[in-house]
Amino acid sequence: MDTGSSPGAPGVAWQRAVRALERAARAEALAERYERLALESGNTRHAELAANHRRSAACHRSSARLQKTFAQQLMSLTGPQDAQPLFMSVVAEACGTDSAALTLVGSDQSQLAVAASDKGSRAAQDLEYVLGEGPGTDAAAGRHRVSATGLDIEQRWPAYGPAVTALGFDEVIAVPLKTPDGCLGSLAVFDPRPGAATNTVFADVTEGLVQTMLLGPDADPELYGGTDHRDAVHQAAGMVSVQERCPVGDALALIKARAYADGVPVNEMAERIVSGEFRLA
Repeated sequence: MDTGSSPGAPGVAWQRAVRALERAARAEALAERYERLALESGNTRHAELAANHRRSAACHRSSARLQKTFAQQLMSLTGPQDAQPLFMSVVAEACGTDSAALTLVGSDQSQLAVAASDKGSRAAQDLEYVLGEGPGTDAAAGRHRVSATGLDIEQRWPAYGPAVTALGFDEVIAVPLKTPDGCLGSLAVFDPRPGAATNTVFADVTEGLVQTMLLGPDADPELYGGTDHRDAVHQAAGMVSVQERCPVGDALALIKARAYADGVPVNEMAERIVSGEFRLA
């Protein structure tokens, strides 16, 4: 759903913000109710329910802020010549950085789609896709927060580390996009401003993304048209599979390896193959 470039997108974002605030208000009302019951009865279960509803309210308020900010950015456009804002740029700002990338993974932890706030974060996420290692990969697989700075980045990920620091990044933090029964992927931020990327900030933003943008009644996993499912890469892998008479998985590995060796984004390599401009041989 490419609502990010449609005239009605600001209204859609505003409506989602309003509904998120309504959900937050309902959650807060329930939290207050259970807090009163906990005081009256001393029942720890009531206290737990109150805490859960407070957590839900914070999540919905975080989502409302993201949607409101995005709507304001869309409404600030003055003409068709203006560059369309990306929803992920709003997510990045909420996390205290300019560079953030969201990755969705399958049950086998293979990368299904990516959405990034800028060229730097997209390049970093492409490196994870090509090399099969990195903070987002570890966060999703282990379902825990991953962080590294300076030389630790290169030591922790021997292939990814030197390549991502060469992009100019000196710090990376990734958190899983957890659901009650699994994990949808991860959110990675690069070079956050000092003190910005706290556990509370990440919890609010990631839970807001999961509950309102990736799942739930207002779900839009396309992130207003900013999600890339790597269609060109999959098409190229099919073509190479036929040309080289090899499984699609092996063809995909060949494309990734050639893109990395040539120092070009994997999507660009795939587009060259699909257009007939380049053939692996």
